[in-house]
Amino acid sequence: MRRRVSAALAGVALIAFAASGLGLRTSGAGEPEQANVSTTQAELSALREAYRRVDEAVYPADNPYSPAKAALGQRLFFDTLLSGERTMSCASCHVPTQSWSDGRPRGIGETGAAMKVRTPTLLDVAQIPILGWDGKFRDLENVAFTPITSASAMNLPEATLLARLRADPGYVRAFAAAFPERAAAGGSPEAISRRTVELALATFQRSIVSGEAPFDRWVAGDARAIGPSAKAGFALFNGKAQCAGCHSGWTFTDGSFHDVGVGAEADVGRAAFFPDSVQLRYAFKTPTLRDVTERGPYMHDGSLTSLRDVIDLYDRGGIDRPSRSTAIKPLGLTDAEKRDLIAFLKTLSADGTASLAVPPRLN
Repeated sequence: MRRRVSAALAGVALIAFAASGLGLRTSGAGEPEQANVSTTQAELSALREAYRRVDEAVYPADNPYSPAKAALGQRLFFDTLLSGERTMSCASCHVPTQSWSDGRPRGIGETGAAMKVRTPTLLDVAQIPILGWDGKFRDLENVAFTPITSASAMNLPEATLLARLRADPGYVRAFAAAFPERAAAGGSPEAISRRTVELALATFQRSIVSGEAPFDRWVAGDARAIGPSAKAGFALFNGKAQCAGCHSGWTFTDGSFHDVGVGAEADVGRAAFFPDSVQLRYAFKTPTLRDVTERGPYMHDGSLTSLRDVIDLYDRGGIDRPSRSTAIKPLGLTDAEKRDLIAFLKTLSADGTASLAVPPRLN
């Protein structure tokens, strides 16, 4: 279950903030109408509640969690054995200290060539139903071997990877511990297969969770956790700026695909799988906004350097074309409102590193 922001609640956000005395300022259009505090306080509480973290079971029935499987997945994730020249691991692009992305406009593979798209963060990836900027992966278990075997990424054939793992006694023991039923059926080396590599890596990656941010503390009831400008930005986010239409719930994404006026010509998004769809031609995945101030450059192609550039894009409505989402249109934001939005977005960055619900890395 993912909680969404109610459109009705978003519409009353400005009045709710003013009535509840949270320091929301206007931008030249006069003070918001006064409203009945007993009513708007309840509406405000519900709006904030829509962003409260939810404890959910994120491990699917066909890949349940086990400590041995998570530890194996973590070991694989950080091991350069998974690349052709043994120079690159999954963590080379999904860097823990860079909010599980890499800070580049485009990913860089083992050969040094730039990839087509920016490296997406793995923060809260367990909450995303379909993965990839264009949605090419139906679930997390089906991601791993595309970058591993791609000549533009890790450049390692599947058969070579499996042979390397089976030749390593430590991995043979680790796979047997993580998949005892497979080892019992065919012997310890037989526990090493494409599928068990996928299952182990997915189990580890599901444990990558965004850390607590000032915004989370504010949602939990700490009125001083974020400042007046950020509170004003939250109201704009759910109101005039219309951000919450796509960046919803505690993960700040609807998990869907939209043409927001970025990308052109051969830079095709979701329409790669639905070629007859005009609407999906330049539609790319809505990214999470967790740690967003730490994860520039922005957009699927890394084409925008700063958050101000992103807000300016949305303010002018991006490229006007038939495929552009009907939700994208000029907003008329003032400079003060843009600063408030950025102040709010800064409150989504965790105080520390993202948490991992797994043991320390194996050596």
